[in-house]
Amino acid sequence: MKILHLALIVIITLLAIAAGMAKLLGSPQEVQFLKGFGFNSLLIMIYGLVQVTGGVLLVIPKTLKLGATITVFAFSLSCILIAVSGNYAFFLISILPIAITAFIFWQSSKFAHDKSLKQDK
Repeated sequence: MKILHLALIVIITLLAIAAGMAKLLGSPQEVQFLKGFGFNSLLIMIYGLVQVTGGVLLVIPKTLKLGATITVFAFSLSCILIAVSGNYAFFLISILPIAITAFIFWQSSKFAHDKSLKQDK
């Protein structure tokens, strides 16, 4: 189970960093999509930085839960905007990274609890 947990962390980390970098580098699709919802260039950059930060924090064991929380919120915002835009098929697919990140958070809590039980013995 730990191998699956690690693999999911790597996948979500790469996804969060890639999504954030697309915004930071001013990908025309990202910029056009977000500007359609009233985001200005500064907000797009901040949003990208938040996504990259969440991804980076996921790979540091002590900040994994914080990274997962940030990443879930960032992915959720994207998901909401996708749904509002009317792209329901992509919206349904976009729920998957949120669910995986929530699973990572839950599993990290479980691993921490199991570890503390072993130390108490």
